[in-house]
Amino acid sequence: MEQQEFEYKFVRLDFSKFIKSSKPAEEEYQNVIQEHAKKGWRLVQIFAPGDGTYGSVRYYEIVLERRVQSSKTP
Repeated sequence: MEQQEFEYKFVRLDFSKFIKSSKPAEEEYQNVIQEHAKKGWRLVQIFAPGDGTYGSVRYYEIVLERRVQSSKTP
């Protein structure tokens, strides 16, 4: 069986948190991405689905990936 080369992480940021925050939304999600990048994660996509009410956003879904550390010994 072949070992998976990448692992994925999904971070959901509730948009209502941004409304209550003094920081702009882009600063909040950029901080999340920067913190994960320090741990070896790479941004794949930011997904913000509309809820059907004039296309308003309820949350941001951040998709991250990183290479799986090989457990094979030479």
